[in-house]
Amino acid sequence: MRRDYTERGPLLEGDLAADWRVQFGRWFAEAVAAGLPEPNAMVLATASRGGRPSARTVLLKGYDDHGFVLFTNYDSRKGTELAENPYASLVFPWFPMQRQVIVTGAVERIGRAETDAYFAERPRGSQLGAWASPQSRVVPDRAALEAGLAEARERFGDTGPVPAPPHWGGLRVVPETVEFWQGRADRLHDRLRYRRTDVTWVVERLAP
Repeated sequence: MRRDYTERGPLLEGDLAADWRVQFGRWFAEAVAAGLPEPNAMVLATASRGGRPSARTVLLKGYDDHGFVLFTNYDSRKGTELAENPYASLVFPWFPMQRQVIVTGAVERIGRAETDAYFAERPRGSQLGAWASPQSRVVPDRAALEAGLAEARERFGDTGPVPAPPHWGGLRVVPETVEFWQGRADRLHDRLRYRRTDVTWVVERLAP
């Protein structure tokens, strides 16, 4: 199952944008243009207070100079682990393009107004599902989830706004490093990393 990477051409320091956000925007736009399925899908890795890791795929809902934003149930496993240990890593696995973007940084909750604005744009079924599902908790069977959804439908009806649950909201990964990984032949991949220092960002090349 070993696969060699075709030659894409080099990823050199001079090819990078001046900052990680612009460079990410370039690669993200290319992933979208290439027709990759869900190019905003990213693996979010967290760890408990005791250092036990867990990972799952989530969806990027926005990014800017401050970081990468996702939304979740704060009572879920990722939510509770990030409350205990507010650091995370993200991986964008754009394998068909032989690229990855790897982010590490601290995690903070976004403002409630921003959460409410995003929640109001979600499909109604997703809104009701956020009320119905005790995410990451053990449930007896599928029927329990369906019952929770029926209860949410009865509570909020078929029309009118559905508010965001108080236990649901946004998280921002504030990057300390952003690595751009591009596959190359002979396993000599290009890895260029933006790293935040006390005064600025620096770009470093990492050995593959």
